[in-house]
Amino acid sequence: MQYRKIFICWLLLAILTNGLHSFDVAGTKEAQTGRYKAEVLKTLRRLILQEAGWAMQQQAVTVTTQSSPRSAGGKHDFFSEGDYWWPNPQSADSAYVQRDGMTNPENFVAHRHAMIRLSQVVGALASAYMVTGDEKYVAQALKHCKAWFVDTATLMNPNLQYAQAIKGRFTGRGIGIIDTIQLMEVVQGLLVMENAKNMDRQAMEAIRGWFEQYLQWLTTHQYGKDEMNAANNHGTCWVMQTAAFAKFTGNEKLMQFCSDRYKNVLLPNQMAADGSFPQELRRTKPYGYSIFNLDAMTTICQILSTKEDNLWRYATPDGRNIQKGIAYLYPFIADKSKWPKQPDVMYWENWPVAQPFLVFGANAYDKKEWLKTWKTLEHAPKVEEVIRNLPVRHPLIWL
Repeated sequence: MQYRKIFICWLLLAILTNGLHSFDVAGTKEAQTGRYKAEVLKTLRRLILQEAGWAMQQQAVTVTTQSSPRSAGGKHDFFSEGDYWWPNPQSADSAYVQRDGMTNPENFVAHRHAMIRLSQVVGALASAYMVTGDEKYVAQALKHCKAWFVDTATLMNPNLQYAQAIKGRFTGRGIGIIDTIQLMEVVQGLLVMENAKNMDRQAMEAIRGWFEQYLQWLTTHQYGKDEMNAANNHGTCWVMQTAAFAKFTGNEKLMQFCSDRYKNVLLPNQMAADGSFPQELRRTKPYGYSIFNLDAMTTICQILSTKEDNLWRYATPDGRNIQKGIAYLYPFIADKSKWPKQPDVMYWENWPVAQPFLVFGANAYDKKEWLKTWKTLEHAPKVEEVIRNLPVRHPLIWL
């Protein structure tokens, strides 16, 4: 009986000790995130309020504002054209020809610009709401979101049937799905503002309904399946945006699917043993594409990680993990002159900027040096190509 009492006491002590240890770890992590969040706010506060001031003056611009005669869709259909496709110099009336890495400035980009603008507006307003608590920012954000997703006169159809078309070849392609990564900060901004006193609950429900429809298309249409199975940054971005939209709509089954795909497909098939991304390095813009893919993978970790399923701590059986990916690229962000590959054929001088992987990684692994580098980089890039490939521009709303 005495031994039994001793064992029970030992067991209770072990449970209590482990419980307190778990609490301490959780409390430490929460405090760490608080510190990094405070640093981000201190760095961006002035810019946030400046951008929010701009956003408060903007009227809604949706896909119905402009159209292209080359689109096979209707007034409410998003339309864009393949970036690297040009008129055939041998025959102007024939199908376009490809020039990898070289963007055709004559392509139709109005819808893409409108969507980026929506992302900038909502991201800025949500950030300002976090900083100030002023509900005027919520009302302005809803005005834009209603125009895009609720108002039948101006809304966008919840599909991407006509994205990244190529004249004379395709009316749309699965590759065009990458264009809606711009909607991630829209849904994240709405989540940040969801509990505001003057939030229009009916509008939020309608907006969620739009994203539920889009997710249905994204996961069942052949274009969506093609993009999901892409072996490079396109496959990464499918998971990234699907995860963001699934979180917004409360689709836990789809969130789990994205988490599993990150572990079992993206990491093992895209990352080399040294942490690099060979599929991106073989492109004509290896530096920019490597940065873009790392941003996307770390954003997946930021969206989906939970205490029970922490993607920041996940590693493949042979040791590949997202920390190794950041460690590989970071030296070339801190000092681009060390980049061992050829310079990108375009926009080489415009990278890096304040990449989100530096913020998310710094917070995840308590790497103050990464955040210090992030602070020194450009937080409000003006180059269109950089903006388009930087879907997370308002890191405060993600922390």
